[in-house]
Amino acid sequence: MATLKDATAIAGIGQTAFAKHLPESEKTLACRAILAALDDAGVSPAEVDAFASYTMEETDEVEIAKAIGAGDVTFFSKAGYGGGGSCATVAHLAAAIATGQANVGVAWRSRKRGSGPRPWKNTTAQLPTPGQWTRPFGLLRPADEIGMLTRRYMHEYGATRDHLFNVALACRNRANQNPAAVMYERPLTRETYMTSRWISEPLCLFDNCLETDGALACVVVGAGRARDCRHRPVYVHSVAQGLPAQHHGMVNYWNDDPLAGPAWTAARQLWKTADLGPQDIDVAQIYDAFTPLVPLSLEGYGFCGRGEGGPFTEGGALEIGGRLPLNTGGGGLSEAYVHGFNLINEGVKQLRGVSTAQVQGASTCLVTAGEGVPTSALLLRS
Repeated sequence: MATLKDATAIAGIGQTAFAKHLPESEKTLACRAILAALDDAGVSPAEVDAFASYTMEETDEVEIAKAIGAGDVTFFSKAGYGGGGSCATVAHLAAAIATGQANVGVAWRSRKRGSGPRPWKNTTAQLPTPGQWTRPFGLLRPADEIGMLTRRYMHEYGATRDHLFNVALACRNRANQNPAAVMYERPLTRETYMTSRWISEPLCLFDNCLETDGALACVVVGAGRARDCRHRPVYVHSVAQGLPAQHHGMVNYWNDDPLAGPAWTAARQLWKTADLGPQDIDVAQIYDAFTPLVPLSLEGYGFCGRGEGGPFTEGGALEIGGRLPLNTGGGGLSEAYVHGFNLINEGVKQLRGVSTAQVQGASTCLVTAGEGVPTSALLLRS
């Protein structure tokens, strides 16, 4: 079977500052992140001939291409479903480059979520079909929908708030080492976590991601070209997207098993086209818009069995030196929430050996997009 295995590599990464409020427009932030990524790779903007972004991205490839000085563009795409689209942007570029549709691709996400509006606040707009089955019954925000799944997970498998705290703590500990993180030098204690206000019970304040302004980008090129760029190539070893049968975003109403989300579908495809398995992963960047998505993803991607995601987090398993160090820049919970794109860039930093919380000898990294929505994943190797 033809695959994209190691045919392309991420050659450059870039980002802006992260903050609750940045004065620049989303277009300006996007251009800064993209130009930084191109400079990191040592590639001229005029060589860019492919773009990939999210359907929820407010900037578009036409204006971005003009602003950065790109040449003729021969491929462009958008990946859907918010945080589920992060890894898919790189996957689309990898496919285009590996099949000769383009040579230099840029993926990006620019967002002013910290200072901008919440997408669910517009109550006058006609609800999309999924929302008609949730919002009239009180599930107004993603936190409400994930809160319902979390309660079921706790009931069926005995997961506890201590397990969710383990996730929040691991991300915060890594952010405390990362000067670029919003939560840099702001420790989290168990008491602070347990006494914080509810956002949507059983999810408290620290079970929810940050609200952030910022932008990130990466540059994808062919494997041969990557070896001539400025940094050690980080190869795109395997890619996948996942949309399970009868899926209903976040709540999985129509599935026989609501706790077997899109991660399970993406994982089967990811490992099928890889030379590696879960046991070979040195470090992981797992989408963490909400803490329970991490144990659910640990199960979906095969790091533990059904119902074992909670106990997997015990004993410092997610910390540096643990069974599976994760979200080593701080993730969406404590570095920045930019729909998961910071997890891609952090994976590259780990495999370059330059992370602020470096896992010694890391040569493989799993990066995942949002669980609970149609999702995507990348398996990176050095």
